[in-house]
Amino acid sequence: MANTASARKRIRQTAKRTERNVARRTRMRHVIKSVETAIASGDKAAAQAAIQAAQPLLQKAANKGVAHKNTLARKMSRMSGRIKALAA
Repeated sequence: MANTASARKRIRQTAKRTERNVARRTRMRHVIKSVETAIASGDKAAAQAAIQAAQPLLQKAANKGVAHKNTLARKMSRMSGRIKALAA
């Protein structure tokens, strides 16, 4: 257990940050799932709307360090490619 005031404060800060990161990670997974669902339905317009809504959230998650920026860039790229393939 933390003995100093600074150590107790660090524990409080870590708990707050963990809670925020869990919420961000959950939101990130939900928007990815919504894009995947739209792609699976075959509706290109809905998929494009979903990916446009997801993009800022995913970029923010990358900037905050919730997930690695390259991981999210790869996911966005693959989802965009699958949306483009819907028309073909």
